[in-house]
Amino acid sequence: MAEPVGADAGTTIDSAARARQLQAVLNHHSALYYSGKPEIPDADFDELLRELQALESQHPELVHPDSPTQRVGAPPDTAFAPVRHEPPMMSLHNALDLGELRAWNERVHRALGASKPTVQQAELTLEDAVAEPTGEQALPVLEDVAAEQALPVLEDAATEPTGEQALPTLEASAAGPTLENVAAVEQAVPAYSVELKFDGLAISVRYEDGVMVRAATRGDGRTGEDVTHSVRTIVDVPVRLKDPAPDDPAPDDPFPDRAPAVLEVRGEVILYLSTFERLNARQAERGEKAYVNPRNAAAGSLRQKDARVTAERGLSFWCYQLAYAEGGPDFSSHMESLKWLESLGLPVNQYSARLDDLASVEAHVTDFERRRHDLDYEFDGLVVKVDDLGLQARLGVDAKAPRWAVAYKFPPEERTTRLLDIDVSIGPSGQATPFARLEPVFVGGVTVATATLHNEDQVAAKDVRPGDTVIVRRAGEVIPEVVGPVLSERPEGSEPWSFPPNCPICKEKLQRAEGMSATQCVNYRCPRQIRGRIEHFVGRAAMDIEFLGERNIDRFVTEGLLGDVVGLYDLDFERIEQMEGFGQISVNNLRKSIEASKQQPLSRLLFALSIPEIGQVNARVLAAAFGHIDAILDASEEALAEVEGFGPIIAASVRAWFDNPDNRELIKGLRESGLRMEAEAPADATAGEALPQTLAGMSVVVSGTLEGFSRDGARQAILARGGSSPGSVSGRTTALVVGADAGASKLRKAESSGVPVIDETDFQMLLETGELP
Repeated sequence: MAEPVGADAGTTIDSAARARQLQAVLNHHSALYYSGKPEIPDADFDELLRELQALESQHPELVHPDSPTQRVGAPPDTAFAPVRHEPPMMSLHNALDLGELRAWNERVHRALGASKPTVQQAELTLEDAVAEPTGEQALPVLEDVAAEQALPVLEDAATEPTGEQALPTLEASAAGPTLENVAAVEQAVPAYSVELKFDGLAISVRYEDGVMVRAATRGDGRTGEDVTHSVRTIVDVPVRLKDPAPDDPAPDDPFPDRAPAVLEVRGEVILYLSTFERLNARQAERGEKAYVNPRNAAAGSLRQKDARVTAERGLSFWCYQLAYAEGGPDFSSHMESLKWLESLGLPVNQYSARLDDLASVEAHVTDFERRRHDLDYEFDGLVVKVDDLGLQARLGVDAKAPRWAVAYKFPPEERTTRLLDIDVSIGPSGQATPFARLEPVFVGGVTVATATLHNEDQVAAKDVRPGDTVIVRRAGEVIPEVVGPVLSERPEGSEPWSFPPNCPICKEKLQRAEGMSATQCVNYRCPRQIRGRIEHFVGRAAMDIEFLGERNIDRFVTEGLLGDVVGLYDLDFERIEQMEGFGQISVNNLRKSIEASKQQPLSRLLFALSIPEIGQVNARVLAAAFGHIDAILDASEEALAEVEGFGPIIAASVRAWFDNPDNRELIKGLRESGLRMEAEAPADATAGEALPQTLAGMSVVVSGTLEGFSRDGARQAILARGGSSPGSVSGRTTALVVGADAGASKLRKAESSGVPVIDETDFQMLLETGELP
């Protein structure tokens, strides 16, 4: 058995390593999915996510803000203007079979049938959270989850309007309905709404005075991409709403006689299968590459900068949710709101239904599972909601999804085919991944010729061999996987497959660390890794260097013009100008873009460096905590662990990366090339002035609400004066600042550790003088 990590005997090295791996893999595939370029099946993603949720529930210290369990989707594409979603566009929890659908229904009834929680009941300790029987519904502890994403716990219990909305405490939930409230439970959910779960791209559309003014993708749920120009070309989306009422409305007609002043709706952009077939036929006529599936084609079409391209693709739209209406009717049910939206001219799917009980819901989803290929568009399940909007408000939401809805997902489809061979590909980070070469087979709506085999252990566990007849599963719209062999058809004399000892690209010996499932090429100079590091470095979310796509990077590396990211700032532009496809204008554009990248702030640079565990969120946090790359270079592992949301695992990974001689030489080269090595000025710093570093070397934790500062403003005030502001109290904390509704767990930790506890007045004095009262 693995030895425990740190002071928590419940966390093992294996658990920490697996959680870190799952977080990285899921974040990677989430970003690919929302950009319309998925690589793994939905079923595989869901399975990995559930495994991560279970691990994080058992070991809350492994949760950090960049974990996919704390986010809805993926960051918005910076090529489009950002749009803030109010309210957020949330994801949905999944039910993969009728048993899980019934379990969701039981949780809803427990929540609605149990008594109202008190503030004292809401004061969950770490042990309470770990004891929660279902990881997917576990209440995250605020200290271990980003504040803006976490469910309100003790710190917000007094101010959060959750008296009637929050789920009951864990004890109440586990106990279920009592004899006293059985009648209430029986009547808790009078009806359900059931709608098809379309396989497309979620968007939000806003109307003002009946006219469409904006449309945006979901993005990360809080911020999406402005795609108004593309959505205007979709015939199904009305540019102007129509009046909902007839000329002579009935006296009891609940609908107003005109569209509301402001209306925001959510829906799904899709591509009909017949339209998709015509699109691919046109692609073939033009000698262009065919699209893989309707969802990817729809996503790519919506993100076109030229709306004329979008218009010719023939996109369609289904509206499924009223997000906000100013001056609209006061509805009591979701289905009633859909009927009203339809009266305004918005397309609502005809298969949406209101059903009275769960038995009817189960019959409905079973019926549509049989009919999944009968319609002219793809849907991969059904969405079941509590229809009563008042009950929805009482049930509320968790960190990423509403509790009043669940997505019932159809099982993946499977076919058999011949496994021709097993090859190994090398990823940008050096990971060696085996994959299957297959006799082409039509499964899940596409023709499949390759499938992932994940890693060496998976190949061994499945015992698939070249020449086998294998079961191929394609769940969702992504790269399929080989499930296993059909042993009765295995050829005589078949031998187990062995992982090759050397990298197929650079021929160096492959390595696999003890306790890890991944096999790696550790040659820093492997051409595939060089290309991968450069591709990541120049990306929009990193240094944002334009005119340098994968194709040009490959040419420059192959011809010896580029050997690492430092080489970007010393390119031979005269030689490039002589290359095919380049001219004076394109070279000048490339030169300007590279030069402009030198002014990107430290957070962008940290993300661009491909440091393990440092995604966009952690890069911003790390840059804000230390302010300059030199401070990070000199920081101890303990100091890194105190950064909000980091902890020992991320700290060890960051410290190891900066201790690597190759990486230190890389930073030296970038510094000499003139790149910016400091963070952006904090929000409360005065223009052109550096604030006195009164808190240099101090660690100040803030808990609760302060009158003179926002939650982020207090943290920025500390950082601007040279201090750090981690999210939890430790023995190294200088002081704990407490405001209204301060967290009891932080107070207890401060008292037990002898950490001074100060109020807002003392905090102002500390900022000015650097001295505690």
